[in-house]
Amino acid sequence: MEFEILEKVGLSKGEIKVYDAILNLGITSINKIHEETGIERRNIYDIINKLIERGLITYVTENKKRLFQATHPNKIMGYLEEKKQDLDRIKEQLAKEMPSLISRFQSKKPELKAEIYRGKEGIKAVWEDMLNYKENYFIGSGRYAMKLMPNFWYNFNRRRIKLGVKWYNLLRNEMKKEVKAERYEFIKFLPKEFSVNPLVIFIYGNKVANVLWSPDFFAFVIESKDIAENYKKYHRYLWDNVARQK
Repeated sequence: MEFEILEKVGLSKGEIKVYDAILNLGITSINKIHEETGIERRNIYDIINKLIERGLITYVTENKKRLFQATHPNKIMGYLEEKKQDLDRIKEQLAKEMPSLISRFQSKKPELKAEIYRGKEGIKAVWEDMLNYKENYFIGSGRYAMKLMPNFWYNFNRRRIKLGVKWYNLLRNEMKKEVKAERYEFIKFLPKEFSVNPLVIFIYGNKVANVLWSPDFFAFVIESKDIAENYKKYHRYLWDNVARQK
């Protein structure tokens, strides 16, 4: 019998092992449980007490000796329902405390926050975060996500379009022959001199991400309103004065 589901319910491996043994043995003693499981007797007592607390086993006394048996398996559902009710109560209490917790968090939040993301999954996390903002700005884009993570990119782009997130994309000069604007995307091309920089800059909300599309996939994300505003001004300057249409 598979008992993986019981681990998800919250039982330990020892509890599952003892519960399984009692199901197999029927009304049984500590000695027989020990023989069936190989668990030391002193540990069996602790485990049995926990299973009794959960309502999964019970005991009878015969000739001054305790014998243990499993309760009906529907007790597991009852145990889950109790846990759910406990979680609901905790959730209600937490909801009442949340405004205070958020206020305290915001009061101590640093003006500048920096995070590092590595690997494809890290880069994907940065892209997913951009969906939370209605406008994204790029400097030095080369459609690397589309080339290096095509399945993710096409799925992401469909969701972006559905959300109406706009892209203002300053692409590398060599992309002129390759790129057509996507829906809700506005594109211009930077001079060749900008192609020597291996980084692509993402600007969204109060965040600036420097993304290196190397084999290691690396992103350094700064969260700062002032820094993000300055990068947006830089993007606007490049857009208006340096970049060109095809």
